[in-house]
Amino acid sequence: MSTATGREDEPDLDRLAERVDRALAAAETQEPAARERSREVRHAIEAFHKAGLIRIVRALKADPRGTELLLDLAADPTVYALFSMHGLVRADLRTRVVRALDLVRPYLQSHGGDVELVELTERTATLRLTGACHGCSMSATTLRQGVEETLQTHVPEIEAIIASSGEPAEAAAFVPLEVLRAGGDAKGWLEGPAAGDVAEGRPYRFDTAEGSLVLLRFGEDLRAFRNTCAHQGLPLDGGIVDVASGTITCPWHGYRYDGLSGECLTTPQVRLEPFPLRIDGGTIYVRPE
Repeated sequence: MSTATGREDEPDLDRLAERVDRALAAAETQEPAARERSREVRHAIEAFHKAGLIRIVRALKADPRGTELLLDLAADPTVYALFSMHGLVRADLRTRVVRALDLVRPYLQSHGGDVELVELTERTATLRLTGACHGCSMSATTLRQGVEETLQTHVPEIEAIIASSGEPAEAAAFVPLEVLRAGGDAKGWLEGPAAGDVAEGRPYRFDTAEGSLVLLRFGEDLRAFRNTCAHQGLPLDGGIVDVASGTITCPWHGYRYDGLSGECLTTPQVRLEPFPLRIDGGTIYVRPE
């Protein structure tokens, strides 16, 4: 049997992940008592594995040779996903803030609103509430009770949250949906950000009427993909971009993709969904199909 990595001695990561997902989904369909027992078994196994992994990591860190080996291991998407699942590796601050906002976003969207990360300093996050939340008398309350609580829980380093008002700043990571809708021409091209705003090493997310997209830059090459990992459809804009290797790694389960072709390097059977992109007068235009 050929594997996702092309080596006979390695298991198929994609199939293993699907097996876990199926087992967890089946467990959640059981009667309440059985469901709780299944959850306890899962938590016990995870705790046992985490304890063993911590001992392995500590032993490697104690040896100068082991430190280098540990870094090499963490570069492997399979090992990285395992370490990440057990909290043994930590994403950068911006990625963790974006993940936390993604947790509270469904609640805001259910009330016709949304939240955007405008700026992030060492311990301060500047956010903007949009949609029905923007400008209403409840926006401050929503921010404090919903978004702030979520950030404090998942990103305790953030000590201050500033609610931004007015039009988006030029350096904001999101382009307003209204602007993009107005920027489409007869051929279906949608106006995006300035090409110079898309920096190497950082995914650039913006939303269109057809959904969220992510832009990637590698030197002079720019690419546009749907902002969803092919594994479980989770957003990629908080992913890790390796400019040297030309890849982006999903922040959720460690799936790694070629940033130019969209091909999945972890599981070759899948790929990111690309979109046509052109630059006109220094402005990026994309055409969702």
